[in-house]
Amino acid sequence: MQCSRLPQVDFNQLTLDAQVLEADSFGAKVYRLKDGNILKLFRRKRLISSALLRPYSQRFIDNALQLEKKGIPTLKVLKHYKLDAPGMTAVLYKPLPGDTLSYLSRQPGFHWDQRLPQLVALVRTLHKTGVYFRSLHLGNIVVTPEQTMGLIDVADMRFMRAPLSKRMVRRNVQHFARYIAREKLEAQFPLAELEQALLG
Repeated sequence: MQCSRLPQVDFNQLTLDAQVLEADSFGAKVYRLKDGNILKLFRRKRLISSALLRPYSQRFIDNALQLEKKGIPTLKVLKHYKLDAPGMTAVLYKPLPGDTLSYLSRQPGFHWDQRLPQLVALVRTLHKTGVYFRSLHLGNIVVTPEQTMGLIDVADMRFMRAPLSKRMVRRNVQHFARYIAREKLEAQFPLAELEQALLG
């Protein structure tokens, strides 16, 4: 996808009345625009880095396209922008419709026995097709209106030519376990069952 320049005046117009979904010490990082689409900003963190040749935004786009090729539901990239600020790019995309597992798991009447088999199947598919998603957690897995599971926030991802090794599968499960602990979900999430299904 071609990267086109987005002048500051056009950026200001695009983000007018947008909702800021995520920010850091530098400012807003993710906007929900009035039309429901998402604008995600990428900053090059170092003056000299591999991002000079392949910006983080391009990796984000490539990852979304790779997932789509593998038949895994994900966001749909619409445009790729170069911003006026040095080292900054942005991706405009249509979000994957649905609710995250993080949100659903906190709703009254939710039971993991209804969702765990589907979650296991999704993660197994990733591992078998060589997708190493370091940010795999409940907040990045969406249940769509069709009741399928897909992925969002796909920047932190690698694609291997072969299925993931046992070591990488274990590391992926450890990342997931740390998220469960950080979000204080140990009491409700069947982590032992997930680990057994993926590592057993």
